[in-house]
Amino acid sequence: MTAEPHGPTNAPPFLPAPDKTPRAIRAALLPEEVGDFDREFRAVMAEATETLDLTVVTSFLERWWRVAWSSTDASGHRAMLERADELTRGEDVPTRPWAEVRERLGL
Repeated sequence: MTAEPHGPTNAPPFLPAPDKTPRAIRAALLPEEVGDFDREFRAVMAEATETLDLTVVTSFLERWWRVAWSSTDASGHRAMLERADELTRGEDVPTRPWAEVRERLGL
């Protein structure tokens, strides 16, 4: 018996993931997120130049890659951001049980 890889996949219901390059990540972002990406990119590149440590760059790329992947479904991503804002403001946000979500996703 062989072990199957366990991790993100592009098979339905999952969204296709962008490449993990700055250009691909930036291209996949929503327009309203590009400015934040650009500002942070400049900052981490400057820090890496000064410290000669690319850790901040790789962490930045990983974090923004996840945002870009989520942004593949623009309406879903914006809805998620709105729910997060509502929760941050302390509003009551309806939720679904994890079992229901798993079933809906076929997991």
